[in-house]
Amino acid sequence: MTKGFNIRPLEQQDREQWQFIWGEYLRFYETKLPPEIYSKTFSRLTDSNNTDQNCLVAHTGETLHGLVHYIYHSHNWKSEYVCCLQDLFVLKEMRRQGIAKALIQAVYKAADINGTSSVYWMTQEFNHDARKLYDQVASLTPFIKYQR
Repeated sequence: MTKGFNIRPLEQQDREQWQFIWGEYLRFYETKLPPEIYSKTFSRLTDSNNTDQNCLVAHTGETLHGLVHYIYHSHNWKSEYVCCLQDLFVLKEMRRQGIAKALIQAVYKAADINGTSSVYWMTQEFNHDARKLYDQVASLTPFIKYQR
């Protein structure tokens, strides 16, 4: 437990809250996806046989505050898999409480357990608030990509 919230894997009963939070993330990036993509993605993220696509959620009790999606994949320049932190979002009213940082650190821990040393992600240049955090927990690459 960290500052009144916990982090755990996404579960079936989280569907409605997960969809709302991911929808807020997509709206931030001015993106819309059809309902079938929400369904397919949720199915993949909650399928115990699909270990490449993952989601962790920050919560207090039954209430979700944020999420992180991360994907393990092979890489032509490395023998081991790498981890792409694809989506990270915390609801506006829950920001500045350490949730995003805790979600990133939880991905780092999961990657370590998986034997995956490289965790990377991208963000848009204008995402200044998020980039302040990213500068604390990762190294900025020349490709405007954060990497651990």
